[in-house]
Amino acid sequence: MSRRARNRSAAPRRAAAVAVRPADPCPCGTGRTYGACCGRFHAGSAEAATAEQLMRSRYAAFAARDAVYLLRTWHPRTRPAVLDLDDGMRWTGLEITGTSEGSAFHATGTVTFRAHWSAGGESGVMAEHSRFTRAEGNGAWLYVDGDVRD
Repeated sequence: MSRRARNRSAAPRRAAAVAVRPADPCPCGTGRTYGACCGRFHAGSAEAATAEQLMRSRYAAFAARDAVYLLRTWHPRTRPAVLDLDDGMRWTGLEITGTSEGSAFHATGTVTFRAHWSAGGESGVMAEHSRFTRAEGNGAWLYVDGDVRD
């Protein structure tokens, strides 16, 4: 979801976090509460077990403007130095359209998704085919990069 997140060398403007309470529906669209779903990943009390779970948790982090989590789950080889999130951007829905590998038994995986957004009275969809890999050492899933689709 790098379309609206910019890599900048200057000191970033801190985006205001969007409050998501544990009992709220999770922004990732699973139908579970935020506390039982992506909130535990954001808080650091659990790790995503699959590439799809990491994708969903990263989408929820974009929705909550949690740059710390996004940077922590980005592969060091492709991670930007800073992440400047747009205060005006609202992520309004996530559709997972495909997955490949990315289970507890794989070292890599892909997730294809459509992320719906609104900003400044406009709305749209960002589609991406994202690549994930396991971190050396602890085996945590990390976002590597993605190809934006039309």
